[in-house]
Amino acid sequence: MYSGIIVDDAMIMRLRLLEILGNYFNIMAMASNGQEGLDFYAQYNPDFIMLDISMPEKDGLHALHEILSRFPKARVVIMSAVGQRQIVFEALKLGARDFIVKPFDSERVLKSVKRLFEVKGRKEGKMET
Repeated sequence: MYSGIIVDDAMIMRLRLLEILGNYFNIMAMASNGQEGLDFYAQYNPDFIMLDISMPEKDGLHALHEILSRFPKARVVIMSAVGQRQIVFEALKLGARDFIVKPFDSERVLKSVKRLFEVKGRKEGKMET
């Protein structure tokens, strides 16, 4: 089973993502800001990380940049509110693999994370889809 980390400053969003992803992935940690997310990533070395754009202490773009600088193969999905289009494009240019928009659609969240583990049309094999 693939492992992941959820990073969002809103507890309700973290819990919603845990509810959506928890039956399919091992959620190793949940963080409330970008610095905690970076620290947890370094500690747990998960298969993926869900990273909110707007957070205190260290926002999602700065955390994304640091994670990818230290862990170039990191699989990152950016989360944003409607109206943050320019920031989402910047995150994708920096190396985020995908993005999802709040409020979350369960199917879209699952599809986005599962797609991280597809290789040229076939799955890597750790997860049942």
